Amino acid sequence: MTTPAHQTLTPADGLTLTRMGYGAMQLAGPGVFGPPKDRGQAVAVLREAVGLGITHIDTSDFYGPAVVNELIKEALHPYAGDLRIVTKVGARRDEKGGWIPSLDPADLKAQVHENLTHLGLDTLDVVNLRTAALDGGGDDSIAEPFGALADLREQGLIRHLGLSGVTESQLTQAQAIAPVVTVQNLYNLANRADDALVDRCARENIAYAAFFPLGGFNPLQSQTLNDVAHRLGASPQQVALAWLLQRSPSMVLIPGTSSVAHLRENVAAAELALPADAIAELDAIGG
Repeated sequence: MTTPAHQTLTPADGLTLTRMGYGAMQLAGPGVFGPPKDRGQAVAVLREAVGLGITHIDTSDFYGPAVVNELIKEALHPYAGDLRIVTKVGARRDEKGGWIPSLDPADLKAQVHENLTHLGLDTLDVVNLRTAALDGGGDDSIAEPFGALADLREQGLIRHLGLSGVTESQLTQAQAIAPVVTVQNLYNLANRADDALVDRCARENIAYAAFFPLGGFNPLQSQTLNDVAHRLGASPQQVALAWLLQRSPSMVLIPGTSSVAHLRENVAAAELALPADAIAELDAIGG
């Protein structure tokens, strides 16, 4: 029997994602830079994620850089047939760990090949284009960089394409070039500027991956969340994740952690059914 923790979404032919995924970013060192403090623990978290039934892992070669992808390869290669690794390109890191947008088509190709090498793959399941909007680029055209990734898809190096940090118009622009199977944007209980895009993704069967799912609460908002969690016998984090899963049928989650115990707590949130009165209280947080 499929439990809520193992519910899947199928946004495109040949792609199935567990709605509760795992974001591997926190496996790198402080600031998502350098090696983890405890490499063995990082490997254990990845293996536990798969052991708990998660088949959707989110990563990027600019986490570390390369550190997280190499950990994934060490922990999980050869990969299970149903495991889907979603990576992203569009940035580099400087020697101090700073984030540098890098959307030049030639460099995007190089980034794809680096992901392939460090993950030990011949083809990447999903590649998200991280847009300059994450770095203050606004609603700029993404036709050239997304077109470059579409070319690599045609060459067989990528199965599916997605977007990270995009506007609605950028999604429309990308869809005119190649199918988009996932959008990864900032969205949570307290930050709902993307409401319209969440609903659009549901209508168009695009997986919407909410990043920063547990942040942005002010003290009053946190108290409401804490009160609901106390009544339900759950943690505030579990309630916030459960709200996201119930917000949209195309919502997928990629909460990150470097702790096995925290990972188990996150996955258990998929089993939490929020009653109508709790949803009403939580909905008011973003009102």
